Amino acid sequence: MDVHHAAATALTPLRAAPPAAPMPPARFRELCENILAAVDRVIDGKAEASRLALTVLLAQGHLLVEDVPGVGKTMLAKTIARTIDCSVSRIQFTPDLLPSDVTGVSIYNQATRQFEFRPGAVFANIVIGDEINRASAKTQSALLECMEEHQVTVDGTSYGLSEPFMVIATQNPIEMEGTYPLPEAQRDRFMARISMGYPDEAAEIEMLESHQSESPLLSVEPVAEASDVAAMIEAVKAVYVSDPVKEFTVALGRATRTSERVRLGASPRAVLQLLRASKARAALDGRDFVLPDDVAAMAPAVLVHRLILDRRAAAAGLTVAGVVDHILATVPLPSDGAARLRRQA
Repeated sequence: MDVHHAAATALTPLRAAPPAAPMPPARFRELCENILAAVDRVIDGKAEASRLALTVLLAQGHLLVEDVPGVGKTMLAKTIARTIDCSVSRIQFTPDLLPSDVTGVSIYNQATRQFEFRPGAVFANIVIGDEINRASAKTQSALLECMEEHQVTVDGTSYGLSEPFMVIATQNPIEMEGTYPLPEAQRDRFMARISMGYPDEAAEIEMLESHQSESPLLSVEPVAEASDVAAMIEAVKAVYVSDPVKEFTVALGRATRTSERVRLGASPRAVLQLLRASKARAALDGRDFVLPDDVAAMAPAVLVHRLILDRRAAAAGLTVAGVVDHILATVPLPSDGAARLRRQA
């Protein structure tokens, strides 16, 4: 895969570029269908994972893909990146990777007698972090500012990242040799986590047929540009959320904090990202308003990787996914009619 970096520019908050105009619904649906179709031609039998990845992209989030080696984690990340004509970089995380390899470094130029900033791999629209939990905590922390603030600060100078900006990271289960657990602050910056899982028999046979000569990734052509994604993101932002749906989203987050089974509950950032992901899901379904079902459907992917079980609950054999399912079953849903309430003219 070609790797090219967007130029780093000093931050100028007061002169920020105006947002793109929201994309019309018909064009939005067309591009979503084209992106998902391109991904499905490469990733066999994982339509749900592909759709969730696109949802996170349109919600301005970051995606964590976790599973055992060889199930298509990196392939999914590369395919999503190839469907969009934008800058892409890939970082192979290893124990000896340095923070400056990620963010960049200032180098002294003897000709000009000045320090010049050389941008690192994070300066791209889509950053693929392969096996992120094989790097040390210090190197993983180099992504914290990038993911939250879309900027990099080196030697006291801040540089803005290109928009749209998304990190798609893969990680192996922490039980595997040579892995480090992601810090809580790092996990909380990923909007959603998905697990690829093994393909079913039919999908695996199809994979043998389509992958035996060459990787279908080589035939993937971009179906959208960075400017298209920016317009799609603005369309998602315009999706309406009624007060009852907002209250339901907050109630889910607060339920994780008050549960006796959970030692670390969902942060306010997690609640906000759950709402953003729900808006993107509604837009993908062709709606301009969020239903409670959107929030409930996105809750497992958004919340499970952030929560830490109480030791007694873990010792009793409970899982975080099971606790989230229990919370979803106990927090009352607002009616669909309440979710459809529109702004008054």
